[in-house]
Amino acid sequence: MATQLTLTALPDIPLVEPGDDLATIILDAYARADLMPADGDVLVIAQKIVSKVENRYAYLSTIEPGPAALALADRTRTEPRLAELILRESREVLRQRPGVVIVEHQLGYVHANAGIDRSNIVSDDDHDPRVLLLPADPDASARSLRDTLRERYRVDIAVIINDSAGRAWRNGVIGFAIGCAGIEPLRDMIGQPDLFGRALERTQIAIADELAAAGSLLMGQASEATPVVLARGVRFSASDIGNAPLIRARHEDLFR
Repeated sequence: MATQLTLTALPDIPLVEPGDDLATIILDAYARADLMPADGDVLVIAQKIVSKVENRYAYLSTIEPGPAALALADRTRTEPRLAELILRESREVLRQRPGVVIVEHQLGYVHANAGIDRSNIVSDDDHDPRVLLLPADPDASARSLRDTLRERYRVDIAVIINDSAGRAWRNGVIGFAIGCAGIEPLRDMIGQPDLFGRALERTQIAIADELAAAGSLLMGQASEATPVVLARGVRFSASDIGNAPLIRARHEDLFR
């Protein structure tokens, strides 16, 4: 078992534009850090940089709010066009109050405002600001990047795409995984013995979420400009299952 974990924020990641080659950008950052990709590396990558490269921008001026969005906007004091976009990105509104809309995203996880973000985004039109949506398929985004890096350097790595969210019963946001490739995201330890030989009954470890949160410590939430973190020393099992095991089934969810 590994007894040491190192986290390195890869330096000088530039502001990206739609269509940029994210794999090359990351490899250049490895070089600036005087590192080379290696077997067992885990790259934790901020959702925002992936969404920007994939051109997941939306202009609120192009959105026409419908009746449901107008009603939601009135109840939550949200801009009607933003309310419409939240509904389009969501399966269901779970909780709402003025200033807060908690939804089940189309991808299955629970998120405020469907993950739609305005921070750290440069608009190409000051009179028509844009917002940024989550990647359409974060698992596919992670898989594509992993495949490219493996092809170029013949190394077996894992990729986690993270975002920030709040949690029930706790204040503050924390990083969590919204997509992954090359890593089993949930380690099931049920049945394994504890220190005294008793079998564990419920223990499952959200490996991808723990790494996503660790990466967020170096990424920050404001102007840090460090959206890619390299984790080394992680003990994990390789898997192509993606992020789905981390999402609790609806019938087991006590908060709905």
